[in-house]
Amino acid sequence: MAEKNDGRVRKAIGDIAPTLAEVTDDVLFGEIWERPELSKRDRSLITCAALVSTGKTEQMGFHFPTAVENGVTQEELIEMITHLAFYVGWPNAMSSINRVRQIFAEQAE
Repeated sequence: MAEKNDGRVRKAIGDIAPTLAEVTDDVLFGEIWERPELSKRDRSLITCAALVSTGKTEQMGFHFPTAVENGVTQEELIEMITHLAFYVGWPNAMSSINRVRQIFAEQAE
């Protein structure tokens, strides 16, 4: 992610789901996110687009701020949602934009 994996998933859910936390930290964020074929910025933008496309607004609280840490601007995230509205559905875009507004407001505080 923005920095080399720091075990944050183990810290967040390791007490209840240690195996899920381990494979998430080690495989997803340790191996996949560290592959050189895509930049972390590109991986973040792709991940955020996937979350919008599938309506996974709960996960946006982690991935959208991380995308900003990885060099994606807030304006680019909004534009991505606007663009996707016509490909993945208006309801997904509207739910996402409301969630992103909340995330950006929390960051501003």
